Amino acid sequence: MTELLANHALILMEAAIVEQLRRSDQVQLHDSLANAPLIYDAAGREAMSALYTGYMELARQAGLPMLLCTPTWRAGKDRVQASGISNSINADAAAFMRDIRRGDNVLIGGMIGCKNDCYQPAEGLSVSDAEHFHQWQVEQLARGGVDFLIAETLPNVHEALGIARVMAATGIPYIISFVIARNGCILDGTSLDAAMQLIDANTRINPAGYMVNCAHPSFLRPETQTAGIFLRLIGFQANASSLDHCELESADELKSESISEWGQLMVELNRTYGVKILGGCCGTNIEHLKYLIENRPG
Repeated sequence: MTELLANHALILMEAAIVEQLRRSDQVQLHDSLANAPLIYDAAGREAMSALYTGYMELARQAGLPMLLCTPTWRAGKDRVQASGISNSINADAAAFMRDIRRGDNVLIGGMIGCKNDCYQPAEGLSVSDAEHFHQWQVEQLARGGVDFLIAETLPNVHEALGIARVMAATGIPYIISFVIARNGCILDGTSLDAAMQLIDANTRINPAGYMVNCAHPSFLRPETQTAGIFLRLIGFQANASSLDHCELESADELKSESISEWGQLMVELNRTYGVKILGGCCGTNIEHLKYLIENRPG
């Protein structure tokens, strides 16, 4: 991961996986584990493989490195054990991703999420509770042979710190990714600058960098951020819609705005602020990644 960041000005990351699967008629997502159990189902493996393969092929044709994540955002210990599905689901998901990987320039990230609702920061865990809760999943993914670890859609800085400490203990490069409000702050009200400083000061091995995901790129408001965050903000995996999170959650239909508007904001993050990892979250698809490639800085 460190070498990739040092040697490339732009790194492509996957666009939406779960949202596309949810709105397809090919598979049924699990009530609590989302798409993770699809690795055990032939149709599910085929549907997910097609999405991941499309993203990899796009990156290959563009000569760009690619980051993919295991389908384990909701595969924490409590959900897995309550489901009755295999306790090895995280490691099995890492094996699935290795099986479908194509090319030397594709890195696989072992992905986790917060324990509770990612849009309710008050439900976030304390630092010590987060360490205790997330250790099981992080260790499962680490043993599964991922290239890096990533915690996504984190709304609470205390839970993020606990996760970071557990990830640091594995010795594997890791990324901490927050969900932000339209004022550019994490949902618990903490500024990105303060969150980064807190985690960097309280981890034995610091994150390879920080990201934002599950927010429209306009939410970052980079002109209002301290310059220092762009030394540590390495990526943005952005929603296609500028609606607030609560509005997206209650929407019956997929919400998406102009790809060009989305893409211009994303390309500007790369060109002006040096944010190297660009990808898509809710409402995005391969067309969003194509826009990034076709309009990347020369």
